Amino acid sequence: MPAEKIRCLVTGATGYIGSRLVPALIERGHEVRAMARTPDKLSGAPWRDRAEVVRGDLTDPESLTAAFQGIDVVYYLVHSMGTSKDFVAEEARSARNVVTAAKSAGVRRVVYLSGLHPQGVELSRHLSSRTEVGEILIDSGVETLVLQAGIVVGSGSASFEMIRHLTDRLPAMTTPKWVHNKIQPISIEDALYYLVEAATAAVPESRTWDVGGLDVMEYGEAMQVYADVAGLRKRVIIVLPFLTPTIASLWVGLVTPIPSGLARPLVESLECDAVMHEHDIDAVIPPPPGGLSSYRDSVIEALRQDGSASHSGRRHLLRFSPPQQ
Repeated sequence: MPAEKIRCLVTGATGYIGSRLVPALIERGHEVRAMARTPDKLSGAPWRDRAEVVRGDLTDPESLTAAFQGIDVVYYLVHSMGTSKDFVAEEARSARNVVTAAKSAGVRRVVYLSGLHPQGVELSRHLSSRTEVGEILIDSGVETLVLQAGIVVGSGSASFEMIRHLTDRLPAMTTPKWVHNKIQPISIEDALYYLVEAATAAVPESRTWDVGGLDVMEYGEAMQVYADVAGLRKRVIIVLPFLTPTIASLWVGLVTPIPSGLARPLVESLECDAVMHEHDIDAVIPPPPGGLSSYRDSVIEALRQDGSASHSGRRHLLRFSPPQQ
């Protein structure tokens, strides 16, 4: 794509990723239009006077017409997990609405943030839905980059907050067998780097690209590293293989502030490994200047930013806010 200033539309601008991507794109010199179901929720955003804010709902095709007009790159960062009982069907409809609006408006590129998952296995509803949305976008005829990431480490990220709250509240815990599954977390800073670069990166075709941080580890190991950084004693983890996703999600709901409608899809997704199976992204978007962040450094930064940990081990639990459009 040419090197001129890019006009970007960020859907889900009130969400965890979207609210951080908008200022990152602005700093890169792009024109940004932030879309939300309820634009008033962005009135207090520190970047509000530097971006255009519009109303739009991916489930309402008519609301997308004006929002997509004059846009070069659309960032698809909305999901219905935790907000809709039938989120799989709703997300597929939303993806088709985005395709229709993008084609009508002459959008040149769509960037979608999906999830890391293994090949050739049965996926959870959450990961299956993410995969289906990616396929709809790739098959649309509009140039599409699907970035597949695992746990995003940052204060407020749902997947990181689950690690954080379980570890904070349970010095000893009985857990499902997925604590031994492999994950490849990525820092919020590195995730934003790839998303910003995706606006202008030259790609040979529309496809998925795996992205991840430096470290591959077991989920339980990620909890122990968090405990160490937060100044907590090593956690006692006892695996109970018979714990089902339903029971595990109820358990997560009891000891964390994560809503049950969001907890269950997240827990179901932990039933398989979440690591990069290819590193083709390096040929399209080089690693961040200074290299990718380690998981430990990402946790240190997450706690530093919200002041929830100190060298003396003091900590405070965040009030978790579910993702929104």
